[in-house]
Amino acid sequence: MNILRFMQGLLAALTLALCAAGPAYATPSASEQKVIETLIQHVANHKSMKFMRNGEEHDAAEAARHLRAKYDHFKDKIVTAEDFIRLCGTRSEVTKVPYKVRTADKRVRNSSDFLKDELRLVRRQAKA
Repeated sequence: MNILRFMQGLLAALTLALCAAGPAYATPSASEQKVIETLIQHVANHKSMKFMRNGEEHDAAEAARHLRAKYDHFKDKIVTAEDFIRLCGTRSEVTKVPYKVRTADKRVRNSSDFLKDELRLVRRQAKA
């Protein structure tokens, strides 16, 4: 019986400790945050590209501002740059329509593919 009371007390204490700790939030590490900021800057630097969101075209500066705003909104759910792309750079939260990118040669592709390619470039440059 004593072991049962001990276990019940331990369970109660653990439950109380977990409740007191409050909700846990994800945040990117400092190095991953730098990668995400660099990725957003890469978007801003693509002056000849058009970013299509919900049927409207936006220039690179507008696209970067939008990504930064979504990053600020979803920051507590983001740990990696891949999370950033998935949550912020893939589709509209309102319409669920995928974002697109039109390159200077008029080729259209999903923004998620574009951002993944840019992320590979950012990571390669960081290693060099």
